[in-house]
Amino acid sequence: MRSFIEFLDCGNTYKTRDSFSYQVTKFSDIENKIIPFFTKFPILGAKSLDFSDFCRAVVIIKDDKFSPKEKLEQISQIKSGMNKGRK
Repeated sequence: MRSFIEFLDCGNTYKTRDSFSYQVTKFSDIENKIIPFFTKFPILGAKSLDFSDFCRAVVIIKDDKFSPKEKLEQISQIKSGMNKGRK
């Protein structure tokens, strides 16, 4: 996991009881490092749909034509359809 942090030059790892989690909280790192990496090296399978939804949420966050309330509503709707919520 440390190599992953060094390679992408962002994020942190957190140990839970049974596993490690990798987390990136800086929006510019998500936009400029994480998304380009997974665009260049695509995620395969069902998780590719979640990544696509994640990218849609990033576009909404950046878009100035939506109010914060509208952004939250749209992102909540996207989130509800991700992972196990996908039909």
